Amino acid sequence: MCLGIPGQIVAVADEDAMLCVVDVSGVRRSVDVVCVAEPGAPLSDLVGAWVLVHVGFAMSRIDEEEAAATLKVLTEIGEAAAEMEALTKGSVDLYPARTQ
Repeated sequence: MCLGIPGQIVAVADEDAMLCVVDVSGVRRSVDVVCVAEPGAPLSDLVGAWVLVHVGFAMSRIDEEEAAATLKVLTEIGEAAAEMEALTKGSVDLYPARTQ
């Protein structure tokens, strides 16, 4: 299953490449922020923002309460561990094997 997992932008990694560092429950990865950046605004304006991260992209902005609630639900249903493992390894399997 592919999920967006909440993370907080903690730093700008590369302004020209539109990359920021996102912290997801203690795991930090560079992600593309082109979908959430304001045109013409510096990426430093995003530091502190909460976003949903999916396959190396920040897909949308969310507030801190929504981030906490989403992480809680993902943990409860056991999906957070798989997403955290993918973030830790730095890759996500876009086409996982399916069993019938």
